[in-house]
Amino acid sequence: MSSKTTTTATKEDARAALLPRLRFPEFRGAEGWESIPLKYLASRSNKKNRNGAIDRVLTNSAEFGVVGQRDFFEKDIATPGKLQGYFVVELGSYVYNPRISSAAPVGPISKNNIGTGVMSPLYTVFKFKDSRNEFYEHFFKIVGWHDYMRQVSSTGARHDRMAISSDDFMAMPLPVPPPAEQQKIADCLSSLDELIAAQARKVDALKTHKKGLMQQLFPREGETQPRLRFQQFQNAGEWCEGRLVDIATVLQGYGFPERHQGQTKGDYPFYKVSDISRSLAAGNIFIQDSANYIDESLLKELRAKPIPAGTTIFAKIGEAIRSKKRAITTVPSLIDNNAAGVKRVRGKATDFFIYLLMEQISLIDHAGGVVPAVNKSAIEDIPVKFPTLDEQEHIASSLSSLDTLITAATQKLETLETHKIGLMQQLFPSPEAVAA
Repeated sequence: MSSKTTTTATKEDARAALLPRLRFPEFRGAEGWESIPLKYLASRSNKKNRNGAIDRVLTNSAEFGVVGQRDFFEKDIATPGKLQGYFVVELGSYVYNPRISSAAPVGPISKNNIGTGVMSPLYTVFKFKDSRNEFYEHFFKIVGWHDYMRQVSSTGARHDRMAISSDDFMAMPLPVPPPAEQQKIADCLSSLDELIAAQARKVDALKTHKKGLMQQLFPREGETQPRLRFQQFQNAGEWCEGRLVDIATVLQGYGFPERHQGQTKGDYPFYKVSDISRSLAAGNIFIQDSANYIDESLLKELRAKPIPAGTTIFAKIGEAIRSKKRAITTVPSLIDNNAAGVKRVRGKATDFFIYLLMEQISLIDHAGGVVPAVNKSAIEDIPVKFPTLDEQEHIASSLSSLDTLITAATQKLETLETHKIGLMQQLFPSPEAVAA
């Protein structure tokens, strides 16, 4: 914001000077920042979509920010012809969505960078008086304003939505550094965003390449040979056809007694379905650690056998089976009773080839019941096609190398994202200081 904007604040709204933990060298000797209510820096936008002139409906996603509703939901959610009461959201405006989620615990505030559209009147739309406001685009991505929102929200609010009056929202205190420092911070974080976006594109490109390669290295439905084979196997003939039980053993999980939840020491790590999800979210198909362990005495009590390393595990009950989340255990383990595992039959298949097969299988197609579930016999009966062990190993080696690249690229992306979070925590004053 420009210095002219700050002069409109009344004395009673003045705050003590704020100091971030990290400042660029040229600003280290400068005065502290001010804390000023949003209403002095921006104006609410209540312009309605008269006569429904604008039919481009926008939404504010916690993950992606302001996006077109049709692009985000792949269909129109708002009813065409009933958009007259919607707010017009101009390019450069900010939008607050009161719907809360794990990614946005008090609802997200995002800047509209995609063009003019309309949004539901449930959203709050405002526009900064100074066009140089990229600083606040970054500020609203951290939690520095969350405590204030919780303090002024209605106690009778819906569990999935914040209830805040317009006056309270516009009274939100914001940090206001000198214009030059604002721009320096915005430029720094925007450059980092560009690096993160480029790395994310690299990860997506590698995953897309792997998906395309797998489609060629495995036969299509109705065919018995893949479209792409390594040179030494081009005249090897058709793949064998059979059931999953012909090349793998299905292993059931074991329930984990509540009294042992959180046990951090023991001989055997215990994996849950959520551990599979966390591993895949990190871009790593191998589960390498666990939050829970089982010792020998509990192992005997459960009458359980450790699932051997190299087992591909996956969810077998509930909505989780609709996904293709799979993981390979790298140490002896047990898995809970919402999951199952498949382990190669020696001489028939390799562990990694089994993983690749399971990655392509849609388990929901083999599930039954009101609550989707796939039982052991259904898993065993899944039809599969497989080549010789030698060709399996070549396929697995090729795709494993690609997975290594994907994992490395994903880890670099996570490192950049973590670096940005840490940097933002130092470049902005603490939440307590802003709200004081």
